[in-house]
Amino acid sequence: MTAPEEERRVQDAVRRHARTRAFAEAEDVISAVLSDPGVQEARERVETAETELGTELCARLQPFQDRYDQAVAEGDAARLTGACPGKHGRWGRICVLPDGHETSMEEPHWGRNSEGRPIAWVGSAPDDW
Repeated sequence: MTAPEEERRVQDAVRRHARTRAFAEAEDVISAVLSDPGVQEARERVETAETELGTELCARLQPFQDRYDQAVAEGDAARLTGACPGKHGRWGRICVLPDGHETSMEEPHWGRNSEGRPIAWVGSAPDDW
């Protein structure tokens, strides 16, 4: 291996190490923040409010869940691609309303949580958040 190749290999290794360390430190900070009792209490209040709102909207929005479930069962990709992309993946939430509902219907996202209970939420997060 030539000297420039060796130098490039070392620089790449240093960059990988720095990136890995930065991600590990970020995860430690996030874990510390999320374990704070005040943050946990706030999260519980939000989840309670989301569950209450989801239950409140259930009678009106359940047909959207039924259509979504039918589309999944039938593998109806066209109907599924018309569904709202809003989700909270970590908590098993997928919005079953039509795409664009947040502006046209002025509705929060609505669906079922991982336990099957109706839930409504505002905003969206990546699947691994």
